[in-house]
Amino acid sequence: MSQENVNIVRGVYQAFATGDIPSVIAALDPQVEWREAENFIYADKNPYLGPQAVLEGVFMRIGGEWDGFAVSPQEVLDAGEIVIGHGHYSGIYKKNGGAVRAQFAHFFTLHDGKVTKFQQYTDTAQFLQVVSA
Repeated sequence: MSQENVNIVRGVYQAFATGDIPSVIAALDPQVEWREAENFIYADKNPYLGPQAVLEGVFMRIGGEWDGFAVSPQEVLDAGEIVIGHGHYSGIYKKNGGAVRAQFAHFFTLHDGKVTKFQQYTDTAQFLQVVSA
C-alpha cells in the first residue's frame, strides 16, 4: 500500500505540473481536510474542507494571482499512510512582478487511495514579502 500511496502523490504533483487541476481534485477524498501553513497567504480559510473548498480557496487563487506558479518536488518519501513531498515553489506574482522560490514540505495522509489530509509547510515570510512589495 505504501508504494501505491507514493505513486498517487507523484501523480498529484505531475497533474499539477501539467495544469490538470481536475485530476488533482479527483485525488482528494470528499471529506479531505487541507491545511496551508500557518501565516501563509492562503491560510486564511484553514482548514479547507472538501475538494471544492481546496479548488476555490487555494488553486483558483494561485491561478489568478501568479504567473508560472510551479510546485517542483525534489523527493517523495514513503511513510506508510503518510507520504511526504519536499521541494520548491516558484512563480511570479502578477500584481508586482515579484518572484518567489521557496522550499516546501507537504504531508499527505491517504486512505483507500485518496488524500484525506494535507498539511503544507513553506517559507511563509518569503511569500508575504513578495505579495506585499
